Parts: sequence; structure tokens; C-alpha cells
Amino acid sequence: MSEPELLYEIRANAAWITINRESRRNALSQEILDLFFEYLDRAAADDRVRAVCLTAVGEKSFCSGADLASAAGAQGHMAGARKYAELLKKMAGFPKPMVARVNGHCMAGGMGFMLSCDLVYAKEDAKFGTPELNVGLFPMMIGALIFRNAGRKKALEMIYTARMLSASEAEQMGLITRAVASEELDRVVNEALAAIAAKAPLAVKIGRQALANAENMPLEEALDYLCEQLEAVSSTEDAMEGMMAFVQKRPPQWKGR
Repeated sequence: MSEPELLYEIRANAAWITINRESRRNALSQEILDLFFEYLDRAAADDRVRAVCLTAVGEKSFCSGADLASAAGAQGHMAGARKYAELLKKMAGFPKPMVARVNGHCMAGGMGFMLSCDLVYAKEDAKFGTPELNVGLFPMMIGALIFRNAGRKKALEMIYTARMLSASEAEQMGLITRAVASEELDRVVNEALAAIAAKAPLAVKIGRQALANAENMPLEEALDYLCEQLEAVSSTEDAMEGMMAFVQKRPPQWKGR
């Protein structure tokens, strides 16, 4: 029996979701989209999981976007596009931090997955791009995420020219957190996951959602809302434990409540 096209594994306190379609440059399929919803629900419900790491098999491609060769005409393509949009929304509202381990080139729909993550660490030889205009399409949903991470002029240059960017350029634009040497990628990703796992899980959950909700609010409204969210965090058992541990100079014991 062949392996699924999307893998799920718990390592330490992280759920690893791995695209497993190396022969197709880890292009997105219907199976991958369906399993992604299932795996996110599983990770959200598992108290052991403090963060999710998204990556792919192989060394050349993180994700090349939708598998256009297997799309069943315009109707099938749009059904997949709508499901992809729903998945991006689910990732945006996910209650735990998401980290992307970009092991190779990231194109088109792969950019949407990557940009939906909170932290993105990429191999320094990875390339990034939105080649949709080369085939008569346009990076619609992906564009919304690009505009939330990069400046408008740089974002439009990337989209209109369909030029591939280096990892260094992607970092300068704010599309990725950091470009690292290939041999350092796993260490950097694992250190980030371990750091997240060491923090108060409820505070992380409330904070991630609060910042997402406040992103498009006017400044005064955002500040009032975030002050309310600070009050909510401050009233948790973990906040009291954290302050007590600080005073007593000992590691905190988080309970997630």
C-alpha cells in the first residue's frame, strides 16, 4: 500500500505535516487538500501539540502549487481553488503557531501555504515565485497573503514579472523569517519549535488569535481590543504561575488554563 500524499507525525511537542509528492515537485492534489483539513483538526485537538511544522519530502521542492496537469477542466480547477481558499482561512484561524520548513523551491499555491505560517525558515538556495501569469492565470488568493507580508511595489513586481526570487530577496521582502544554510535548516526549525513549546500554551493561543483579529482594525479600536485580550491572558492560571515562577526564580509549570 502506497503512502498518503500528505504525512502526519508527532515529534516532541510539534505536529509535522509533510507534503509527500516528490515525483510531482510536491504539487497540491485533492488528496493533499482533504488530508490537510483532517490533520489540522487532529493537531488542534491534541494537547501534546504546541505548534505545527509544515514541510515537504526531498531537497528540491517545498511545493510547486496546484497540479495543473491533473485538474479536470475549469470546473475541477475552481473546485480545488475554493477548497484551497478555505484551507488558507483555516490556517489563518488555527489556534496554535505554524512554522514552515521550506526545503526547496516554493511556487504559486505553495506560497500561500508558506505565508499562512507564522514563522518561515528556508534553505538559502530555495527559490520563490508566482508564475501564474506565465500560464494565463493570476495569483488571486495568494496575492492577498503576499500583500499582508510584503510592500506593495515589491509584491506587484513579483506578481507581474513572475520572476523567481532568491531566499535572500524573499527575506528582505518579509516573505520569510530567515534564509539559512541547508545543513542548518533542521537545527533552526527545531530550536524554534522547542522555544514555542516552552511557552504558556494558552497565552500563545489567545495572543495569536488576538493579533490576527486586530490586524485590519483601526488603530484605536485595535488598542482597545488588545487591552481586553491582555486582561483575558492576565486572568489565566498560567499567567499567575509565570509571575510566581519569575519571583521564585524557577521554571514555570504550565497547565494550559
